[in-house]
Amino acid sequence: MARPRTFDEVAVVESAAELFARRGFDAVSIDDLVGHLGVHRHSLYRTFGSKRGLYLRALRAVRKQNSSAIAAADDPLRILCAAVVSEGIGGLDLLLMAAIEQGAADPEIAAEVTGAFAELDAVTAALGDGTMSTATLLGLRLRARAGDDVARLADEFTGRTQTDR
Repeated sequence: MARPRTFDEVAVVESAAELFARRGFDAVSIDDLVGHLGVHRHSLYRTFGSKRGLYLRALRAVRKQNSSAIAAADDPLRILCAAVVSEGIGGLDLLLMAAIEQGAADPEIAAEVTGAFAELDAVTAALGDGTMSTATLLGLRLRARAGDDVARLADEFTGRTQTDR
């Protein structure tokens, strides 16, 4: 008989998502996950099957969380703009890392990324061409991760002001 889990699976997935978003899939080892998450290696494998399994669960959880936040928002563009200029690591970062690192090599991850992009396109369609608007905002997010102050550009692009965020 299997022993009951001694960790919060949702919290582990959220913490793993942040670690993958910060470093990328390839730069995170199982030892990194064990140390960062505080979960025994055997428990990780038993619960998620592999590092990739945990990564996919993290990506799906972030996608679902983003979709729920956008669906519940009165102004979804405001939510998206805030994520673009955020100083913290978030769901957009994991999405970008997944697209760059794993999207071309893993069809299942590529499908998640494509689906997430389509969801963002639906939100940014209010700005005109949804695909181009999403691409612009994700590009601004990359610049923000590189240290650029993109708040003014994001506000101008979305027609927002700082008080709208």
